[in-house]
Amino acid sequence: MKKIVGYMEGADPLWLTTLQLLGYDTLPLSNGQDGHGLNIQLIMHGNRPDLVICWPHKLLYPGESDISPRDLLHATTLFEIPVLVACPLEFQTAAVNLLGDLPANVRLVDPGEILAKAREMLARN
Repeated sequence: MKKIVGYMEGADPLWLTTLQLLGYDTLPLSNGQDGHGLNIQLIMHGNRPDLVICWPHKLLYPGESDISPRDLLHATTLFEIPVLVACPLEFQTAAVNLLGDLPANVRLVDPGEILAKAREMLARN
């Protein structure tokens, strides 16, 4: 069975096309607000991706919200799905401050390294 890369809106088409050409399937995911694909909070055993790729802004709700990035990513934590958050190195400290306490399965990665890191993680799992 092919491994699946879940991605939130705005993921680089080059990343997704390259991963497809390497034999991985892709699955659009939503943060519950943008309607891009499967709501990431509804991931279950039967529809789980092997990896998720997104940008920091997709993990944040506008204004006052009771849903934190940690809450939004709960299913990925529960099913031990790695999440790569594309964030330039120079802004990673700011992103950590903005996103708050992220689960251990979430990793900030410079956008230029996302594809290499995704391939490495998919080869391991």
